[in-house]
Amino acid sequence: MQHTISFTHNNKQASVKIPTGALLSDAAHLAGIDIGQPCGGQGRCGRCAVQVMEGTVRRRSTLRLSPEDVEQGYALACQTVVEGDVAIYVPPQEKIERRLTTDRVVAEVTVPEEYEYLQDQTVRRIHLELTPPSMDDQTDDWARLQTAFRLQHRFENVTCSLNLLQKMGKILREGDWNVTAVVDVKNVIESYETDRPIRLLDLQPGMVDEYSPLWGTAIDIGTTTVTLWLVDMVNGQVKAQVAEYNGQIARGEDVISRIIYASKNGGGQDLRQRVLDSINSLLETACKRVNAKAENVVKATISGNSTMMHLLLGIPAENIRLSPFITAVNHPPILTARDIGLNTNPEASVDCLPGVASYVGADITAGVLSSGVNVMDEVTLFLDVGTNGETVLGNRDWLVTCACSAGPAFEGAGVVNGMRATQGAIEEVWINSDTLEPTYRVIGGGKPKGICGSGLIALLSEAFLTGILDKAGNVNLMAGSSRVREGAHGGEYVVAWGVESESGEDIVLSRVDVDNLLRAKAAIYAGFTVLAETVGISLEGVSKVLVGGSFGKYINVEKAVQIGLLPDMDWSRFEFLGNTSVKGAYYALLDWRKREQVTEIAKRMTYIELSADNSFYEAFTSALFLPHTDLSKFPSVVEALTSKVEDQTSE
Repeated sequence: MQHTISFTHNNKQASVKIPTGALLSDAAHLAGIDIGQPCGGQGRCGRCAVQVMEGTVRRRSTLRLSPEDVEQGYALACQTVVEGDVAIYVPPQEKIERRLTTDRVVAEVTVPEEYEYLQDQTVRRIHLELTPPSMDDQTDDWARLQTAFRLQHRFENVTCSLNLLQKMGKILREGDWNVTAVVDVKNVIESYETDRPIRLLDLQPGMVDEYSPLWGTAIDIGTTTVTLWLVDMVNGQVKAQVAEYNGQIARGEDVISRIIYASKNGGGQDLRQRVLDSINSLLETACKRVNAKAENVVKATISGNSTMMHLLLGIPAENIRLSPFITAVNHPPILTARDIGLNTNPEASVDCLPGVASYVGADITAGVLSSGVNVMDEVTLFLDVGTNGETVLGNRDWLVTCACSAGPAFEGAGVVNGMRATQGAIEEVWINSDTLEPTYRVIGGGKPKGICGSGLIALLSEAFLTGILDKAGNVNLMAGSSRVREGAHGGEYVVAWGVESESGEDIVLSRVDVDNLLRAKAAIYAGFTVLAETVGISLEGVSKVLVGGSFGKYINVEKAVQIGLLPDMDWSRFEFLGNTSVKGAYYALLDWRKREQVTEIAKRMTYIELSADNSFYEAFTSALFLPHTDLSKFPSVVEALTSKVEDQTSE
């Protein structure tokens, strides 16, 4: 039986007919109403709650809803089915800061010294002069073009798409048989297979200046953030850098939630379209900055974890989360923008970089390439501090890797007042140990909007050292400050009063936030300690610790050690690299040799599945405290705590 479901949202109304037993969330999607499902529709987060104003529904779960909520008609859209005509009110949805932006400081990118466009780049622009047809020479246009390729550039076996064939005749005649071709010449470069055809990507009338920009793009699809660099492949320069939240966040804040959502009716296509919208929006913004056209972008390299790659390509990802955790593909073939849905030149070559396993993807192989771990003599630990918390240990001779689900807390998601490191974010916090009054620094100055990853690390550390939090993350409600209080989510600490903030509301660190941050830091710490133990190396034997991730460049080492996120060692051994994934994609975009290195890195890595290792759970549990249950691992923190006690005693 079909039922009419009427929605009211933001003073707008929409209705749709669906059968008995259909979910309210599916009905909303059909009606064009966007209801956020950060847990992927599992009913865990409670953030898809709607109010049933009229009619009958059946609630399969009331998790996160109080008896009063249910009495008032509230229901979880992802867990509620219809049994008749109903009228639904959709409350204002949680808003994520969505701002097309570069990170607060544009990453400094130096073109590799050895870069030579004609030697390293596989996409070339070449000039062709064709003999015009006549009554004596009635060779067809395509054969005439192929002849010019062969005689003028010794290019055999050139192929092109139907789309270009349809436009070819007009272009040749507009240019008076004088044209510029953009081709992918991989098969004429040593070490590539020689029987691979040269692919025609674009054809333009006349002779185009050989030094004019030839556009390519390097893209990193993070679980939380998508980053895009627009590159002039002639000189290798990055001309624009932009980043934005991954639009998939509304359907799951972690990869598991998104995999579950993708397995539902239409979920996979929804997630695919959302990340494509994010990429294409960034592409448009980047091109506007340099007065370029997106349709002139002829090459793209993409990095990202294995789940992000599957969702982008529309490949079912459910086996990634099911034992024995197998991907559909680790090394995708070269595709075209038309295949994927990128708003570049439709013939553009799109190279999705290779990954290693279900939870170690191309973001890590690209990160190893850009950080240079694969060519180092000394044993090096590489950490990608992001949603998935991937770790690589090794050097030029060997590489081992693992991954753990850290969650998006350090990237601003899953935290009540969390946000990305953009204008208005609190990036550093200090708390006076006597008064418990905070001092903070805001990116760009002005009133704060929220707290970004580096600020959360500093805040957690300061709250612990000043006694606001105990080792287990409990808020000390007897601390003797009005800033420490009972809030909607348990004990909380007020970082900025409403009169100080841009929104007019208090900015706080809640107990729920602390729990999310502790789980994130515990997963990362446990991951690299178990990895080192597995290969028989102590952390003291690691010469360098390289930290990647979109906010890694701004972490305060001392604070990160004090909460137990990073190992307690000499600060000189740490190096923070920023977004190593997009930088690796950039290197692979420019140089075919670097691109081959990414494949070699993926083949060399030995993957260790932590879920099959009981020691990881033990290490994770031990790391769920500030900084750790075993304080002997953190002598500098013990010293800091002792100094605090001595100072208070002397007073």
